[in-house]
Formats: sequence, structure tokens, C-alpha cells
Amino acid sequence: MPSPAPAVEIDGLVMRYGAKLAVDRLRLTVARHEITAVLGPNGAGKTTTLETCEGYRAPQSGTVRVLGLDPIRDRSQLLPRIGVMLQSGGAWSGVRAVEMLTHIARMHANPLPVDLLVDRLGLGECGRTPYRRLSGGQQQRLGLAMAVVGRPELVFVDEPTAGMDPAARRTTWELLQELKADGVSIVLTTHYMDEAERLADHVFVIDHGSVIAQGSPFELTRARGHATIRLVVTEPFPPHAPASLRTSLGSDTEVTEINEHSLLISGPADHQTLAKVSAWCDEQGVLPESLSLGQRTLEDVFLQLTGRELVP
Repeated sequence: MPSPAPAVEIDGLVMRYGAKLAVDRLRLTVARHEITAVLGPNGAGKTTTLETCEGYRAPQSGTVRVLGLDPIRDRSQLLPRIGVMLQSGGAWSGVRAVEMLTHIARMHANPLPVDLLVDRLGLGECGRTPYRRLSGGQQQRLGLAMAVVGRPELVFVDEPTAGMDPAARRTTWELLQELKADGVSIVLTTHYMDEAERLADHVFVIDHGSVIAQGSPFELTRARGHATIRLVVTEPFPPHAPASLRTSLGSDTEVTEINEHSLLISGPADHQTLAKVSAWCDEQGVLPESLSLGQRTLEDVFLQLTGRELVP
């Protein structure tokens, strides 16, 4: 018996908005039964890519296959097998939360029990509240429930915990992990690096419409350097500070400017490196506010790859 097609397979996808190239010959494959995070700065092309996978946009060039199907041509076959959680919207303004979830459930042949999802995601407290009056976190919880109520094989979740309090965020993480354990494939976009690091089996980092790095969170955080040093100073750095510090530390070390008051140093972070950083600060007349040593995080990797912080 042949192996099933990947959850998502994108080959050479190109998407433009007028003269702007949003997606540039993108290639990526999402494995089944895993949580895959797609990360990128605002404007990197990830939203356009996912909208193409979901069938909202037709590829201008290249191919997209979702569960082995064309999201446009095979839309009627694909829709019952996928769930989509939008970052915002998806429900009528005046509809009550549980009414909306019940309506969506009735569109599916074998939906999950609505009461189960209401209880699991804490929607009982707002079940009779019109959608427009729900908090951002409550709207997100309803959106997730609507995406999974039909027992999909593949779920696209866009910023699933935006606006949630810590308890609701943890509950959402647990539900996504339970879905994965049940064999559901999940494609996740998020601005929370700790969320991607905790949940994802595989991460794609996209910038300027192309994949610039991929791997498991462990592979990405342990590659290209042993540890990180964060240098925070009281006054803005002098011009060309990253290049100057990189010269002092040698070619085995990467230096990324986070902002005018902080640098991220990645590489062989030992007592000699710390001594060189301190000596450089003295030579430049820079007063450190803090100098911390630790293992690289996914956020550190993202900063080094894109030179930008991931902000909502």
C-alpha cells in the first residue's frame, strides 16, 4: 500500500501583489501527524502561503497540495477533511458563541460533541454572549472549537492563543497536543516563540517569501553556536558596534543587534568570550547594564536569521 501524501506539499509557489513579491518560489513539506510551526516577520509571506493552502487564493505559479489534493480544483473533497482557525473573524457579529459552534457542528457528518468542546475550552462562561462582545481570548477559543469540531485530519491554526490569559493558553496547548496524539496534523503560525518551541515538531522560518531555515526546535537552537550572551547597555551603542564586536571575538561568533541598547552574541560562550566582551565594552566606553549567558532559544535563532523581533 502506498504511503499517504504529506499533509501539505508546496513546490515553487510564487505569489505577487502588484509589483510586490510576497512568496518567492517557496518549497516546503509538512509531515502528517505532527505540529508544524511556520514563523516569519510581518510581511514575510506566511499568511499568503497558508491562505493558498486553505483554498482562499490560487497559486500564481508553482503547485500546492493539501492531503494530496489541489485546494482549488478539489475543494469539495478537501473541505470536509480540514479545519481552519482564522486569526480573527469567522463568526457573525450578533451570534452567541455556543449557537455558532452548534451551527458549524451540524455541517459535519460526524462532529465532536459540542458540550465537550464547550467544557474543554471554557466557553460555558460566555456561551450566550454575542460574538462581538466576546474578549479577544474568548473569540480565539471559539475559533479553535469551530476549526476542530468536524474531526479534521489537518488543522490550520493562526495565532491560536492571541489575547488569552495564561490558563486558557495552557488549555489550548493541551488540546493541540491531544489532537496530535489522535493523529491530527497541525500547521501553526504564532508570534510567541515559546509556544512554537514547546509545541512544534518541526519549524519553518520564512522571510521575504522563502524558507531560510527549518528543523526541529532542538536542531535550530543547538545549531550554529553553543550558547548565547545577551549584552544590554545603558546608552545606545556606538555606530558599527556589531561589526566591531564581531572583529574582537573572531569569526566563530555571530553578533546580532536587537535594538540600540542590546546585542545578541552566539558562539563558543566561555570565560574567554565573556572577558573579551567586557574588554570591548571598556574600549568603546560602553557601560553594561546586564551581561547574561544561556542556551539559545528559538527567539534567539529567529533574531539572528531575520534581524527582526517577531511582534504581533
